[in-house]
Amino acid sequence: MLIRRKIIVDADACPVKPEIVKAAAPFAVDVVMVASFDHRLAPMDGVQIVQVDRSDQSADLYIANRIAAGDILVTQDFGLAALALGKKAIALSNRGQQYTDRTIDFLLDRRHEQAKQRRGGKHSKGPRPFTDEDRHYFLQTLTKVLQGLQEISEY
Repeated sequence: MLIRRKIIVDADACPVKPEIVKAAAPFAVDVVMVASFDHRLAPMDGVQIVQVDRSDQSADLYIANRIAAGDILVTQDFGLAALALGKKAIALSNRGQQYTDRTIDFLLDRRHEQAKQRRGGKHSKGPRPFTDEDRHYFLQTLTKVLQGLQEISEY
């Protein structure tokens, strides 16, 4: 039985949309980009664009309700990544970090602690700027994941 995998992208602030399309094409993997109406996405060959309402959780809810085992999720949202892992999907950050069951709890705890500090008046610098090296590393990681899935499917 052939498993039809897809890449689902939390596309509102995703800086690697072109890299996702580039990596998916040779593997004939469907790409679904989900964004709110505030983030209009230009049509791209081989990409299904889904626009959802403006509420801050609409894209996350859409994705959480549709992701399945073996799919690949690209997101910066640790909570959404945790939901995807719970459904046996693969979750990657925009910088190419693969979220795992071993790392996601730490990331969620750190996010919670940082939110508590912000509520207490402490402000951090935020994430480092996104670089060409990040873009390249993401493309390498996604390609390796797709190659690994293709090898599994061939057996």
